[in-house]
Formats: sequence, structure tokens, C-alpha cells
Amino acid sequence: MVGLIDCDNFFCSCERVFRPDLVRKPVVVLSNNDGCVVARSPEVKALGIKLGTPYFEVLRDFPNAGIVAFSSNYSLYGDMSARIMSILREAAPDVVQYSIDEAFLDLRGLDTEHLRSWGQELCRRVERCTGMPVSLGIAPTQTLAKAASKFAKKYPGYHKCCMIATEQQRRIALGMYPAEDVWGIGRRIARHLECYGVHTALEFADRPRAWVRSKFHVTGERTWEELNGHRAITIEPLDAVVRQTIVTSRSFPGMITDRRDLQSHIANYAARCAVKLRRQHSVCGQITVFVQSNHFRPDLEQYNAGAFHTFLTPTSASNELVGAALQILEAIFRRDIHYKRAGVMVSDITPAEGVQTDLFTYDPERTLRDNRISRTIDSINSRLGADTVVLGSQQYAERASDGRAIKFVNAIRRAMKSPDYTTQLGAFRV
Repeated sequence: MVGLIDCDNFFCSCERVFRPDLVRKPVVVLSNNDGCVVARSPEVKALGIKLGTPYFEVLRDFPNAGIVAFSSNYSLYGDMSARIMSILREAAPDVVQYSIDEAFLDLRGLDTEHLRSWGQELCRRVERCTGMPVSLGIAPTQTLAKAASKFAKKYPGYHKCCMIATEQQRRIALGMYPAEDVWGIGRRIARHLECYGVHTALEFADRPRAWVRSKFHVTGERTWEELNGHRAITIEPLDAVVRQTIVTSRSFPGMITDRRDLQSHIANYAARCAVKLRRQHSVCGQITVFVQSNHFRPDLEQYNAGAFHTFLTPTSASNELVGAALQILEAIFRRDIHYKRAGVMVSDITPAEGVQTDLFTYDPERTLRDNRISRTIDSINSRLGADTVVLGSQQYAERASDGRAIKFVNAIRRAMKSPDYTTQLGAFRV
């Protein structure tokens, strides 16, 4: 059997742990620059507010609903996720973290007869130790476990743990489960299925294998097998996935016309990409920079541009990536444009071991020095906090109220951000 544990309304629940006065009150968490709703409490869902709704529309349409909004607090959410995962690893034989708020549990070797009571106790333990409500689905396959977790979250009678163990339970559960909610199907394929009279997961699972393969190819066939109780999907751990493309981009709180301000943003985006490369022990062979004007302002001149640079010897050194990104920006920058968004993408990613060097331009001593500097910066920032040490080009001209330089994490609008309760000693005030 396999389990899928899913945190209930994860971002909102993280905020409520340290604000118990907000339990059973409408809470939303907003995207970068406090733009759109990215997380909703059940009370907000009941109001009909959809994910992605602009926050100004929430204020306009629900002025008296008492909705409490928070800016995204990624430090808090990441730490709360790590605490939950540590509890799961103590309880289950094997844990594969799938996302910040989900993990698959390999339950082989556990007593099947008492598995549901074990799962209920695990959910209680997580909430008791962290304050975070979670739901657990248990079934023979990952896809069925995902469906079971939805039932555990929706119906209180399961006491946070739903188990699909028998053929009868499987058919009843899939008969109640819309096809578009099945992990691996989604709305686009669901609309295709509706044309063939398939509306539920059971109707899809009862179709012949040959029909499924002819219409939805091998990925659809794997989902079909999973729904029929045969494990066909392998889940890679979140920290083991090697990304082939890494992108860091942001919309700015306002609009930028100054070259130096834009350079600082681009330098920080490139540095973030470099850190992500080193975390997965990779190097990149190409870097792309793009800039965009505000397309919501037709009264202003519109401008979208991008360009790339190819490294003859692949690299992950921060100074090389930042230097190349700034050279690209210099080539595509235009005066008198009101820039609203920019980003950096690294591609042609390969393992850092056994890099194919360029015969004419490769300098082993410089490469060794640059890599040592980058690793040293990573180590210091890991111990003392993000942006403790940065490259000079990453510094913002603007200063905070205390006179210190603005850090990258504070360069976007987060006017309603909660304190970093679990990672900063000064978050609690006596």
C-alpha cells in the first residue's frame, strides 16, 4: 500500500498556526507584489473567490467579508514543510516528498489490518506537533491514494484518513470521483473524455486498455492502470529532480525606467539561477534574459525583448552568469521604456561532473577560483541568512528605513507579510 499525505490549505494553515485568532475566519495568501490570490481558506472558497483572482477585485467585491490577506512568506512555508516531513520520516518506512505540502509514503511492511488507525494517529500527531491539519489517503497505487486523500479532506467521517483497500471500495470511490480531478487527467483531457461519454474516474477505468492507449497514448494508459489498482508511475523525490531549464522572473511593484535599477534585478535573477544550478550539481551552457513593458498600459510604448548568450564551457559560477546576463541586458535595454517584468533563464543544463571544456578559452585556475567563491557565498548565506553576501551588482540603490541596503527578498511588494516566526529570533516580541 502507498499513502499520500496532503496538508490542508497549506499556506493559509501556516499563517493560522501563529494566528489562532484567524481559525474559521476567511484568509487568503497573495502572490508576488500582493497581486493575486494563490491560497484560500475554506471560508474564502465558500464565498466563491477563485484562485488567481486579483486582490483589488477581492477588496472591491467583498468589502465587508472580513477577509484577512497575507503576502507570501516563503521562509515560513518552507520551514513548516520541513518540520512536517521530518515527522513523516520518523513514522513511515520511506517518504518521497512530492511538493511543498505533499508526500508519498511507502507503507510496505506495515500491518494492513490496522493501517487506517495508524494513518489517523499519524495525522493527529502531525497536527499536534506542528499545528498543521493534514489528510491521508491510502491505496494500492499513487493515483488511487491521491483520490483517497481528497475524500479524507472532504468528508469528516474519515477522521483525516481514507483507505481504499478492496475492489468494492475502489469502484465506489471512483464512481464518485470526477474524471477531471484524477491526477494525470486534468480539465483539457476531461473535456476530451466527455465527448466519449466519460465523466467519472470509474467510467475511464472501465474502458478497454486498447481504447485508452489509442486516444491518450502511454501517459493515459499509465493513469488507467493506476486507477485499476496496478502501480505504473514512479515518483521522483522533490530534491532528486534535475531541472533541465531554470527560470527566475518577477513583475516589479511599480514600473522601472532606470537602467541601474533594472541591472540590479537582472543580476539577482541570474545569481538565483546560479544557486539553483549548484544545488542540483549542474552547469548550464546558455543563459537568456528577457524584459517586458506593461501591456496593461496601452498609453505607454510597448516593448518586449530577449537575447541569449552561449558559454563555450558550461558553468554555474555566479559571477559568470551575472556578468553574461548584464551584457545581454546592455544589448536589449531601451531608454524611455516603462519596464514591468524581467527574467533570466538558464538552459542546456548538464551534470557538473565531467564538463566538456573549450580548448581555447578555458582557464582552469580562474574556473577553480570562481567555483570556490560561489561555494563560499552559498555556505555563508546558508548559515547567516539569504543575501548576507552578494555580488556588488546585486545591490539595490534604494535603502530600507534603517539605512541598510534593500535585499532581494524585500525588493518585491509584500506589505502584508507575516513575521518569519520559525527562522528569525526577533519575530516574536515580548
